[in-house]
Amino acid sequence: MVVFDGAKINHIGNLIQYSKFIIHSSSFVILVVDLKHKTLIVIVGPTAVGKTEVSIKLAEHFNTEIISADSRQFFKELTIGTAKPTTEELRRVKHHFINSHKITEEYDAAQYAAEALGLIYKLFEKHDYLVVCGGSGLYIKALLEGFDDIPEVPDTIRDEISAQYQAKGLEWLQAKLQELDPAHWQKVDQHNPARLMRALEVVTATGKSISTFQTKQKRQLPFRVVKIGLELDRELLYKRIDARMDEMIAIGLFEEAKVLYPYRHHQALQTVGYKEVFDFLDGKYDQEEAVRLLKRNTRRYAKRQFTWFKRDEEITWVKPNQWELIIERVDK
Repeated sequence: MVVFDGAKINHIGNLIQYSKFIIHSSSFVILVVDLKHKTLIVIVGPTAVGKTEVSIKLAEHFNTEIISADSRQFFKELTIGTAKPTTEELRRVKHHFINSHKITEEYDAAQYAAEALGLIYKLFEKHDYLVVCGGSGLYIKALLEGFDDIPEVPDTIRDEISAQYQAKGLEWLQAKLQELDPAHWQKVDQHNPARLMRALEVVTATGKSISTFQTKQKRQLPFRVVKIGLELDRELLYKRIDARMDEMIAIGLFEEAKVLYPYRHHQALQTVGYKEVFDFLDGKYDQEEAVRLLKRNTRRYAKRQFTWFKRDEEITWVKPNQWELIIERVDK
């Protein structure tokens, strides 16, 4: 504990967060960084809208770095199906939380929020601007607003629910959550297996709705946050989704999924882009049907992402090619 300007300051490693300041201390030096003049640019939007390109352009413009907020791009083994930045794009700008974890690691929004926020404070020591880019609304919300302290769930419960999902499918998850936690069922993404399983885990382990733990007040950040949402006309976005899926398949999506098949029960793979191929590999339908479902389900996922982000009134919506408007919003 250190006293600075009459206030108590808590250590975060060797960083001390205090209102508008980070104090970096050593035996001989105290460096004060004024955070009120720092800006975190958050780029959100549906899949295939062009977030990566805009974020890289922003990072180059402000000579800064990118913090990914895509919950699947963390994992080293998931490449084609997650549309990670290319090797060239990663070379152009320093990215964080890309290929940072193994598929066998359980990594959730609370862990991400804690690690990403710590990194943000550290990077603000040398940058006035930072860029967050991603389409995982829950992870961005956890980062910017904080995350509630939800009790640990025993592995036995987690494994049992995962096994039931694998055996009985999405419909079982939906029906079970509707039975055990009808209030949360009304507001959860009802087509997202990971969210449904998480809610089921909590209500099974604690007897309480996950909603009862989600009461923490919104975190007050000591730096400026600018939220920019990217959107396209629906027809154009859907064409981009279909074209990108064709490209993924051409460069080896099905082959990648075959390699990942032994890990198919892990939470990171309970998602559009892999589940459809796993079901094809299990003989549930032919490859033509798998391709149709990959495109349809990705379009539906994009719609759910758009619905999530549209609830946030702090987001300014622009087209990806409206560069002047984006810069104007950041500089406003």
